[in-house]
Amino acid sequence: MMTEEELTEKRILVERANVEREAIFKRYDGGRKNIDIDAWDDPAFEIYTQADRYGFLHPEKEQTYRDDLEAIRRKQIEVERTKKWLKMRKNWTSADTKERLQRRVMKGIPDRLRAAIWKLFLNLDKTLEENAGVYDKMLKFARQYSPDIRQIDFDVNRQFRNHINYRDRYSVKQQSLFRVLAAYSMYNMEVGYCQGMSTVAGVLLMYFDEEDTFWALNALLSNERYAMHGLYVEGFPKLMRFLQHHDKILTKCMPKVKKHLDKHGVDSVLYSLKWFFVIFIERIPFSLCLRVWDIYMLYGERVLTAMAFTILKIHKVKILRMKDMDQITEFLQTTLYKNFGYDDDTVIKTLQLAMFDLKKLNLDKLPPPPVSEFPKVPFGQFIEPSLEAKIGHRNEKFTERETELKETVLYRSESKNDEDDDNAGENGHRDENGDDDDRTERDCDDITEEDDAYSNLNTVVPLTPRFRRLHPLTKGVSMSSLRTIQSFTTLDTSTSLATSLNSLVIIDSFDENCDNMIEEITRL
Repeated sequence: MMTEEELTEKRILVERANVEREAIFKRYDGGRKNIDIDAWDDPAFEIYTQADRYGFLHPEKEQTYRDDLEAIRRKQIEVERTKKWLKMRKNWTSADTKERLQRRVMKGIPDRLRAAIWKLFLNLDKTLEENAGVYDKMLKFARQYSPDIRQIDFDVNRQFRNHINYRDRYSVKQQSLFRVLAAYSMYNMEVGYCQGMSTVAGVLLMYFDEEDTFWALNALLSNERYAMHGLYVEGFPKLMRFLQHHDKILTKCMPKVKKHLDKHGVDSVLYSLKWFFVIFIERIPFSLCLRVWDIYMLYGERVLTAMAFTILKIHKVKILRMKDMDQITEFLQTTLYKNFGYDDDTVIKTLQLAMFDLKKLNLDKLPPPPVSEFPKVPFGQFIEPSLEAKIGHRNEKFTERETELKETVLYRSESKNDEDDDNAGENGHRDENGDDDDRTERDCDDITEEDDAYSNLNTVVPLTPRFRRLHPLTKGVSMSSLRTIQSFTTLDTSTSLATSLNSLVIIDSFDENCDNMIEEITRL
């Protein structure tokens, strides 16, 4: 029971949080008219000179004649496919469309029709009709009550900073992204807001308007085909299932790769978070990622496990030649995003085969979900946040774990260059031909008892200095300037992986005040 003095203090803090939330909303209301936009908020345009077809900005690079010819060829193919898709769209419920749909999705949805086809996959028109006025209502609730506004505001300006529509602070797209996430934090109060949702919503906003994006995000979380609610709810139970199932697939179908990763301390949590958490955004080239999203919209969650398997399968020989944990994680987290090494059509064909093979082995689907993954309360049902939630309560003192983490961050940042020099001379060599796995996908029916025992190993790993080091999970930037989802884990025999993943955060710069960084970590 709180004393009168404590209650008065809480009321003051709640009022302060209300003022802060309203101030944030007003800045988004004002958009680019705000006069106090920090210089950091707008990346210097001079470093970019061209935008790709998806709106991402890139430094100038000389176009080759071969690139021009390939672009012309792809444009011609897409024009022909657009005609076929337009015809299918007009006859969406026909038997002919159902027969052709899967094959044509694998070939790729034309970008100009992607919004219309995704809308059909997610059944958005019906949802909008049945929920008229709900979005505006949730937005009003968010303005009054949402405890997540400060974090949403923080993340919105870190999302797709190299995209032409998101780069300017309080731009139209930033305003829309903020409102979508704020409204959804009240519509699905069990999840509220989780980092990673801004990435998914940001991609949806590239194709939909604001309200459509809100309901598309809800479809991905609530529709049983995708069921992303379990990915973002407290404890990340579905993420745990994805990681365990991924390890099982590797153990049975790529045992040599699995043992190689284990040997070098590369737990799947280190490289696959963005594969499952945000559907491969910023882990593979965006054009390829959209092709995966197309297939995901049609088939659902089993596409994610198949694509994760495909990435390791297609790059198996390269991975087996790597002899260092940092080298492997750098390759999977950064290198493949810049240059995947294979054209999109080749990768999608490999993905299609992987889906077929995994289905044949009864490994295409995750194990049944626990009750904890499902919503416990109806969406759109308002529950007044607690005092701590309204205040945005944070511990004033660091725990022992947080202090250790802070020291680890500083140590890792300072020692990275020395480590790279030491590791340069330690890399071993492998036969140029690269030994294949003892058993490929087609041999997986013959599974030994040893394999089954291996696949049931607990995902908890010992706490070692090497494992505790931080690893960059994005875009090849230096350790002193990261913008990525990171996993700060303190795993030991008494700490579950689910508990450790509650420290999932986005880090912007190691040069910023480390205390503030730890504060953001502990908030989740």
